[in-house]
Parts: sequence; structure tokens; C-alpha cells
Amino acid sequence: MDRGRWLVRGFGELEAAIMDRMWSRGAPATVRQIVEELREERGPAYTTVMTVMDILRRKGWLERERDGRAYRYEPTVTREEHAARLMREALSDGQNTEAVLTHFIEGSTRAEVRSLQETLRKLAARAKS
Repeated sequence: MDRGRWLVRGFGELEAAIMDRMWSRGAPATVRQIVEELREERGPAYTTVMTVMDILRRKGWLERERDGRAYRYEPTVTREEHAARLMREALSDGQNTEAVLTHFIEGSTRAEVRSLQETLRKLAARAKS
């Protein structure tokens, strides 16, 4: 996996790798399952992953439920909800919202712009009904 994909704003490198795995799974996971998946690319210790997953839980990114002697963790938000939060944060960082949006759209692909236009059409239609 490309290391750059893991470096998500607000997450450390291992936190981002764990969240990427949790979001990709689409189902709750134990620490052991995440350790096994991460070993394909890196060699983190079980206790390190357990500690970071507990930190993510305390930060509100993961929730957990007892399953026998272990815990099963799952994300509290989807990858898309997290990305939307980052976009809102970036938008609020600029003083001129229109300028920020203009730069964003100018840097987007045609497919991304079409997707944005379609989403805006759907939202406008929903607001009318």
C-alpha cells in the first residue's frame, strides 16, 4: 500500500493505517485481525496496535464491544464522513469560501466536477420536495 495514503490529516502514520484497514473491512475487527493485516506491509507489535486502537477509541474514532476475552472494534464514522469533515475543515480555514471552492474545482478532474454537479442537482431536487 502507498504510505502516502495513510497520512490522513489528524492521524499519525499507524493510526491512519489502522483506520484505513478498519474502513476497508466494513466489519468489526479484533486487534489480532488488524495486526495480521498490517504485517503484510509492516511489522507492528500486537501491543503497539492494541495501544493505538485504544487511543483511537478514546479519541472517538473507534468503538469497541467485548467478544469473549477480546474486543471487536469498529469505526464511529465512515471514510466518506471523515473525508467530508476534512473538506469542511479546509473550507472553514479559508477566509473567502468562494475562492477556496474555485481553487478546489479548478484542481478537480472532469469526472469529479460531474460528480459534484450531479450531487448538487440531487440535493436541490431533494430540497424542493
